[in-house]
Amino acid sequence: MAVDSALPQCPANPDVLPIGPDMPWLAPLAGYSDLPFRLLCREYGAAVCETEMVSAKGLVYASPGTGDLLRTLPEDQPLVVQLFGAEPVFLARAVELLRQAGYGWFDLNVGCSVRKVLRQGAGAAMLSDVDNLLEAARAMLHCAGPGRVGFKLRLGLDDAHPVLPDLALRLEDVGAGWLTLHPRTAMDGFGGRAQWDALARLAPRLSLPLLASGDLFTAQNGVQCLRETGVTGVMYARGAMHNPAIFREHAVLLAGRGLPERDVSHIKAMIQRHVALARAHCSGAAALWKMRSVVPRYVRGLPGARALRQELCRCTNWQKLAELLDTWL
Repeated sequence: MAVDSALPQCPANPDVLPIGPDMPWLAPLAGYSDLPFRLLCREYGAAVCETEMVSAKGLVYASPGTGDLLRTLPEDQPLVVQLFGAEPVFLARAVELLRQAGYGWFDLNVGCSVRKVLRQGAGAAMLSDVDNLLEAARAMLHCAGPGRVGFKLRLGLDDAHPVLPDLALRLEDVGAGWLTLHPRTAMDGFGGRAQWDALARLAPRLSLPLLASGDLFTAQNGVQCLRETGVTGVMYARGAMHNPAIFREHAVLLAGRGLPERDVSHIKAMIQRHVALARAHCSGAAALWKMRSVVPRYVRGLPGARALRQELCRCTNWQKLAELLDTWL
């Protein structure tokens, strides 16, 4: 195994992760949940954030870009690093290196259905080899410590090969700290409807926390999921991509208050704050290209949104972006 180069250092993580109905998490979002976006979501009330998915083997071999996925700050805590890979030896070594760099919490992706991940035997492909998955779980927990590793699951590879509740109970037995369930099969991808009834069946079988993911597009969806399924908490993914304020709205709804109208001035302020964070924590060109893809998600459904998207494609500097925001918002 190659000698690994130094990883970005992580500030001290808390000894206990906040998990509960009033403590929504930000999901790991490939290409999206970078440091600026995590900081933005935290300002709106995200209790815990997960990194983008990090290749365990890429981390061990110091692949270019891995360090960027792991950059963090004191205000970006508590932070969970999501890893993917199929080989227990690399997953264990990755956790060992991250622990040495100060990271304290980890998640193994056992749900990704992207073809290039499945071809490596990783992500949801691990559901077809439960013995190897459990070996990987034990190896990660040995290096991380009891309860410091969670597992992101799906219902199975397809409807013909369900893995729950047996797999969840076996992960609980080996010391998992929490589980996250996206109640679709891998072959479903993001199609159809998430089977929340599967969450309701699994939650009472477990003594460890269960987080719900899947079809939580609004704070109303998240609160409804909590009430219908009895899960411990929720993890917002696509809902947060379109509206980072979803975490604040979640708190408002749980408190029994109505949501204020989400007006244009609110959306503009949110974009401007994301721009400021991106400029502060990313290189100039990369930050601008990222914002060109982010802004259309925030303005979706507003009058003139399509025209603004077209203008953004020609935006080559921050001044032009600011002018576009002033003109269209």
